[in-house]
Amino acid sequence: MLQNTILCCNLQHYLFIGEQNMSLAVRVSDDLLHEARLHSKLDNRSVAGQIEYWAKIGKCAVDNPDLPFSLIQEILLGIEEIEVGRYSQYKFG
Repeated sequence: MLQNTILCCNLQHYLFIGEQNMSLAVRVSDDLLHEARLHSKLDNRSVAGQIEYWAKIGKCAVDNPDLPFSLIQEILLGIEEIEVGRYSQYKFG
């Protein structure tokens, strides 16, 4: 059972997106796949993980057009840190 996973089949340029018991093949352009390969190596992500990261940032940017990219990136990092248990209580003053 796939839950919130994205797998990438590089040879056919399709992303297979699984949500609960359904999956969906999405065709991506050669240019997007090439860029994702380059950036995934720099950011130490899989190709599918890189595209998912860009999609998360894009969705946040659309939902919050007044936020700068750097703040969106920090918010997503903070959420990830909480999910893996790497956080501490903030002390004011």
